[in-house]
Amino acid sequence: PNIIFILADDLGWGDLGCYGQEEIQTPNIDRLATEGIRFVNAYAGNSVCAPSRSCLMQGLHPGHARVRGNGYRQYRHSLQEEDVTMAQVLQSAGYRTGLFGKWGLGLSRQPGTPGAKGFDEFFGYLNQRKAHSYYPPFLWHNTEKIFFPQHAGHEHRQQSSYDENGRVIPRGIKSPAEAHYSFDLIHERSLEFVRQNYQKPFFLYLAHTIPHGPIIVPDLGPYRDADWPLGHKEWAAMITRLDYAVGDVLSLLEELQIDGQTLIFFASDNGCSLHGYDRDRS
Repeated sequence: PNIIFILADDLGWGDLGCYGQEEIQTPNIDRLATEGIRFVNAYAGNSVCAPSRSCLMQGLHPGHARVRGNGYRQYRHSLQEEDVTMAQVLQSAGYRTGLFGKWGLGLSRQPGTPGAKGFDEFFGYLNQRKAHSYYPPFLWHNTEKIFFPQHAGHEHRQQSSYDENGRVIPRGIKSPAEAHYSFDLIHERSLEFVRQNYQKPFFLYLAHTIPHGPIIVPDLGPYRDADWPLGHKEWAAMITRLDYAVGDVLSLLEELQIDGQTLIFFASDNGCSLHGYDRDRS
């Protein structure tokens, strides 16, 4: 079968309708739960980003996985040459493998890059700290940096404003209409990967950065007029945007007539960090 593993970033289990959420719209993710298996006693490999992803990719307990911390100013841990990932195992079995989103298990000059760890194609962030901006100066495509000069000056640590239609005005970006929300770019690239590789078995690892902070979304969508603090509207809109993307994946599988031969997993790398969600932003 084809395998798609969708990993949200800092999504709490209580943010989804299938686990009791009644305020945030997640119909496509709820559909996965309805048509498949809903886990109510399962845990991520770790409580923070990189070590949780190391556990997932290596299939190991955190006491045995290579990356055990979110090193920032000190040495950043990386998978080593001898470490084996699920992508390498599937690649050796004839799968076409793609990673779209956040890696966090090796920088460009370290041995743990996606290309060295079993992925035929990669688009997104190598460094999880760089993933803290949804309007980044660049993203990686395999070993090449794709630059976005129109994002220069973006103040991702500051609250951005929204116009009367609920569209974001990213702080510091001179021409908001020319800005590219990284989640949308990564999502489109992932769909193209499926279109190009669906005629043979593929493994798609969708390591999305939503809804990790700093919270910001191109459009507040159905929550624009909600009587909530702005931060709550942003959080809900980010999760619903992720849900729309899951719906796009399901629709594409049906269009290509491979939905019956594709396994889909949906999880979060760890629970909600309350990064910005708890702020009474107005």
